[in-house]
Amino acid sequence: MNNEGFVHLSHPYRMEIKETAKIALKKYDTGDLFSFLPAIPKASVLIPVFVRGGELHVLMTLRSPHLNSNAGEVCFPGGKSDPEDKDEVDTALREAKEEIGLPPEEVEVVCKLFPIINKRGLLVTPVVAFIDETFVAQPNPAEVSEVFTVPLDFFRLEAAHSMYPIQGMTAPLHSFLYPDPTSGKQQQIWGLTAMIAIIVSVLATQKKPEFNVGFDLDNPLPFFQRNIDIRISKL
Repeated sequence: MNNEGFVHLSHPYRMEIKETAKIALKKYDTGDLFSFLPAIPKASVLIPVFVRGGELHVLMTLRSPHLNSNAGEVCFPGGKSDPEDKDEVDTALREAKEEIGLPPEEVEVVCKLFPIINKRGLLVTPVVAFIDETFVAQPNPAEVSEVFTVPLDFFRLEAAHSMYPIQGMTAPLHSFLYPDPTSGKQQQIWGLTAMIAIIVSVLATQKKPEFNVGFDLDNPLPFFQRNIDIRISKL
């Protein structure tokens, strides 16, 4: 084991874990499936995944307490689309570079998942990508106060999970408390971020969680399509 307590793995084994996850995730790539949607405000988030110690991990951020929206909350790197962005992937990569200093050329984009309309009416597209485990984040203090990583398997565990029914929503609100071993802090991961983390964990590992997520994990697309239709009908 190295000084951080992680097991050194041979390069071929790390590549096998990565390639298996990529194959699984690409099955759910939406491509241009949602191009028919009306012109509503858009945003993208980047879900940066990497292999460490024989496990898939994901990088997350704690938003600055000085921001006007979602201040002090755990999120994935991301934000609103800019006019110069070519597409949802371009938005996610630009935001990740601005927020945590992740160079776009060091990102291997795997897929775009089904978009979700958030509480502010933004159509949020999750972009799943692989990054190198050696990447060291350089958070922009104006937007990000902390950067930390979580094993993807964590988002399948009942012990740290809770959920609450929300009036007018077809799925419950999920919440996790993650004891970050690096900082010693308890990070609360909830709402849309928790939902996306659960989805990516299930799709990448092909393992179901220990709790009910409120939709069909074998075929999640119809659930998210229906939610988009419901939300758009109310706009």
